[in-house]
This record gives sequence, structure tokens and C-alpha cells, in this order.
Amino acid sequence: MDWKYLLTSFDSRINRAKFWAGIGIFIVIGIVVFILDAILGARFTTAGGGRIGMLVALASIYFAIALYAKRWHDRDKSGWWTLIGLGVLEGAQGVNQYGRDPLA
Repeated sequence: MDWKYLLTSFDSRINRAKFWAGIGIFIVIGIVVFILDAILGARFTTAGGGRIGMLVALASIYFAIALYAKRWHDRDKSGWWTLIGLGVLEGAQGVNQYGRDPLA
């Protein structure tokens, strides 16, 4: 598998297996960084992330967007759909099929 293409290119498309392989890489990197932060004592709090973790998380944003964009392409959608998570929409008012309105 071409990891550079998988994590840096916004072109083409990938199947679910390659998508989950990319997500697996993020999980492994997260675990390693968590351990490094703990060993180096670089943790801000017991519940929060450390300095190294924050830097890696910021750097990973680009790679994650590239991975998700290719997956959206496989679903015949624009890679811009990756950014849909940034828009926080108001929920449906009143009761719906999933339960009561939490703001009621």
C-alpha cells in the first residue's frame, strides 16, 4: 500500500479496507504519542492531552482530511463533504423517531 498517497493525496478514491487501514495508523500513532507524553511527563493534566499529542493532532488534520476526501470520492461525493462536520446544525424541534427534544 502506498501510504504517502493514502495520507497526502486528495485525488482518486479508496475502498473501505484502505480507509480503515488509514484510521488504524491514526490510532497507533495516538497510542504511541500518549505513551511518549506519559514517559516524558509532558502531560498538561491527567485528563487532557500533552504537548507532543497536541502537535501530532494538529499535524494529523491534513492527513485525515485527505483520507476522508478519498473515501467520499468512492461514495461519488465531493471531497468537500469532509468539512460537513464543521457545521453544527440545530436539531429537529419536538419529538422525532429517536426521542424527545433535548432542549425542550
